[in-house]
Amino acid sequence: MDWFPLWNSIRVAGISTVITFFAGICAAHYVSRTPKVVKGLLDCVITLPMVLPPTVVGFFLLKTIGPFGPIGSAVFSLFGFKMTMTWYSAVFATTVVSLPLMYRTARGTFESFDQTLVHSGRTLGMSDTFIFWRVVMPNCRQGILAGTVLSFARALGEYGATTMVTGYIPGRTATISTTVYQLWREGNDSAAYKWVWINLAISFIVLVSVNLLENSRSRPRRSAPANAVRS
Repeated sequence: MDWFPLWNSIRVAGISTVITFFAGICAAHYVSRTPKVVKGLLDCVITLPMVLPPTVVGFFLLKTIGPFGPIGSAVFSLFGFKMTMTWYSAVFATTVVSLPLMYRTARGTFESFDQTLVHSGRTLGMSDTFIFWRVVMPNCRQGILAGTVLSFARALGEYGATTMVTGYIPGRTATISTTVYQLWREGNDSAAYKWVWINLAISFIVLVSVNLLENSRSRPRRSAPANAVRS
């Protein structure tokens, strides 16, 4: 059994998750602090790939980073390599599709954060950067981790946009999703079932992880014992 689709899917999903982690946190942090009208506009733009059909997202990507697109043609003329029909072109597709999940989760976590802690840190002379990474992020870690796990799962299972920009080349661009579709087209259901069960197992682990993170986030903290308070 060729394990390249699993390795390639994890590689693509891992790289795109790192990108969406920082991009989603940055976008959520600054959008949550903007005025309501601007916030609504930016929210629609960033969340749009989540409601669009994946093939539509792939079409726009193909017209943007393809050999005749504005970015793809410029990169090819400057550096001499294509941005489509390669394994790393799937990173662009999965990043665009999974970014809204990270953004929405992080934004909801930031907006529910107690801002009095930020104000207290400023009165103590702390910089905004220090407060964000040492005060805000530790208190929002469960929501951030949940968004990261969901983004990884979304990137791992992406098919429509990935197919548009990478195609299916065994040993080069094949992922779990594209392999299942190709095996189904060839009538090889037994091999397709193997990849389906692998994907189901990974998805189940991801969902269990998200539920554990959500439960730890909502679990109330125990109050200190009475005798400890008196002492």
